[in-house]
Amino acid sequence: MNHLRSRVYRALTAPRVRDERGDVPGWVLVTVMTAGLVMAIWGVAQGQLTSMLSSALGSVK
Repeated sequence: MNHLRSRVYRALTAPRVRDERGDVPGWVLVTVMTAGLVMAIWGVAQGQLTSMLSSALGSVK
């Protein structure tokens, strides 16, 4: 039983080998989808967003 416990402990605390490249296609997809959402929202609510921004900047002055 101690042998099994020792193996489990070593497996859980051993340093992990990681690939540092990341998930490039996943990040590209997230970036493209985010840009698409921003463009869609901006197209629908451009007037309201512009007035909100102008109002917010005007209140700072």
